[in-house]
Amino acid sequence: MAGSNFYIWTVGCQMNVADSQRAAEAMMRAGYTQTFSVADADVVILNTCSVRESAERRTWGKVGALARLKRSRPDTIVVMMGCMVHPDRAMLHRQFPIVDHFIPAGDVDELMASVPKVEDEWGTQLYDLPTASGVTGFVPVVMGCNKFCTFCVVPYRRGRERSIPIPEVVEEVERLASHGVREVTLLGQTINHYGRDLPGRPDLADLMYAVHEVEGIERIRFLTSYPRTMTDKILEAVADLPKVCEHINIPFQAGDNDVLRAMRRGYRIEQYIELIHRVREIIPGVSISTDIIVGFPGETEEKFQRTYDVLEELRLDIVHIAPYSPRPGTKAYEMGDPIPLEEKQRRFRVLEKQHERISGELNAALLGTVQEVLFEGTQRGKWKGRTRTNKLVFVDTREDLAGEILPVRIDRTSAWAMQGELVATAARSPLATV
Repeated sequence: MAGSNFYIWTVGCQMNVADSQRAAEAMMRAGYTQTFSVADADVVILNTCSVRESAERRTWGKVGALARLKRSRPDTIVVMMGCMVHPDRAMLHRQFPIVDHFIPAGDVDELMASVPKVEDEWGTQLYDLPTASGVTGFVPVVMGCNKFCTFCVVPYRRGRERSIPIPEVVEEVERLASHGVREVTLLGQTINHYGRDLPGRPDLADLMYAVHEVEGIERIRFLTSYPRTMTDKILEAVADLPKVCEHINIPFQAGDNDVLRAMRRGYRIEQYIELIHRVREIIPGVSISTDIIVGFPGETEEKFQRTYDVLEELRLDIVHIAPYSPRPGTKAYEMGDPIPLEEKQRRFRVLEKQHERISGELNAALLGTVQEVLFEGTQRGKWKGRTRTNKLVFVDTREDLAGEILPVRIDRTSAWAMQGELVATAARSPLATV
């Protein structure tokens, strides 16, 4: 198997991105070479998502495109992993006959046991693998989810919550820092449940204090938070620790209590609104993002209007909106899908237009200010970076800014991004080298 190549394709959330990075690193440590051309691959890995129907459609399309390759090169090994992989392997083989192996989400050990050996030993375990790309890196710290919201397949695919002990997380972050990473994002489906299953029950605040001590790491982010269990201790850690960025993702999904109850979210919208006020009181200048589902079964026009009204009141910085898509195996799937797609799309456009207006106004307030930006790479000839509050900023310069944290004066704003010019400083913060 000397010289074997692998190709990996990823769709879905940041947790999937982290899983793919771990899988790629494991394959390379086993002697494989990564290729970015599927035609050159001896092993094709599809890391899938089942949270939305659109993500599943993309996977079906990718599998269809691979069928010709598999016919012409039958020895090519096709592996499917991620949230589309469920326990009924016989059904999966019937649905995807060209796939040779089905691997549960995030199970790098099983992946490596399934592919031919290039070297005798691949010599590492799941959490020994760096998950970095450039100057930012994802670090999963809570696997699985215990919430069982009626619309979500994640608990059925990723299992119950399992926290990674603090020393192992710190070791991972130190490894990333040694590879030039300057910003890490701590990941969990319910990140503020971190540590509940560990001896001594450390929490997310304890973890952030430990990660804060890692040299070379300049920024720390975390997601995704669950509203009912967000504590003042966690919020105060964000406010107190200079490296922890003032940005929090707290989904509320719907603004009507009947819909929240049907979703089994476990809180009332009044509690969410109170939480947002508390977050803003404890963390001055914080930006907040959220997730919304429109068209959930039972969401009348009046109930949808309540979601609109909550967003109008709270004026959140980032709103991720998705039309409801029924997921087989979830409780909501049994409710049917009574709201027509056209109506879901209309509600989506209404909230998207509202968000564009509010986000544009929030960003316009930053015009003329100086923001600290960590530059990650280039896009369309301009350098791209993010502020501490996760605002996207572009700078037009020929300088190499990769990994630099620099002050930028904002001179143009829109709902989705800002543009600016570098402010002259006496010193630069260069990207660390390996």
